[in-house]
Amino acid sequence: MSRFKNEVAHLQEHVRTLRLAGAALLFLAMLLAVGWWSAPRDLTIHVPPDLRSGSVRRWWDVPPESVYAFTLYIFQQLHRWPANGDDDYARNIRALSAYLTPACKSFLEQDYTLKRDSGELHQRVRGIYEIPGRGYADAPEFRVQTLSAREWIVTLDVSADEFYSGEQVKRALVRYPIKVVRLDVDPEKNPYGLALDCFARPPERIEKVDAAAKPAAPHGALPSLPGASR
Repeated sequence: MSRFKNEVAHLQEHVRTLRLAGAALLFLAMLLAVGWWSAPRDLTIHVPPDLRSGSVRRWWDVPPESVYAFTLYIFQQLHRWPANGDDDYARNIRALSAYLTPACKSFLEQDYTLKRDSGELHQRVRGIYEIPGRGYADAPEFRVQTLSAREWIVTLDVSADEFYSGEQVKRALVRYPIKVVRLDVDPEKNPYGLALDCFARPPERIEKVDAAAKPAAPHGALPSLPGASR
């Protein structure tokens, strides 16, 4: 009789062990589920545009090529006035506010007010484009200066064209040194995680363009920083 009792006790002990093991597995599965649920659903990885050669980077690293492409794209959109500078400039500042630091947004709003009150925006159509031979590929070390893992200075050489009533009233060749910072605060509105912090130094007018020459030292400063509309 004692043999049967021992066997029953052994089976009961085995059942308890299985129950404990099952509870441990359930607890582990819950931990894994919580970790999987809290993991980011989207991950931004910056890949250099030139894919002719391989590239090994940390996922959080932002290469200078991406910083330059971001800066040129946002800056072009900011200064694209397709119909009327009075309306377009203010609308662009609002629409691109997620890609601007608060200080830069305030600076541009003040610039808009100054230009509007002086009549520099009324019925103005404007667009800017990169000067051929003055892009990132032509002088990468000059175009993007890395200050830290979160700060850069991007130098854009662009041509700014303005029209009034269908007539071209201005074509200015300008060098813009723009500060860019990392700003991972709102991935829904700014998936790049970068923002313009306006000008690192006053913009400079380019007196002569030579596509074959290396970038020269900038010349005289512009009288009006963002647009040089005067």
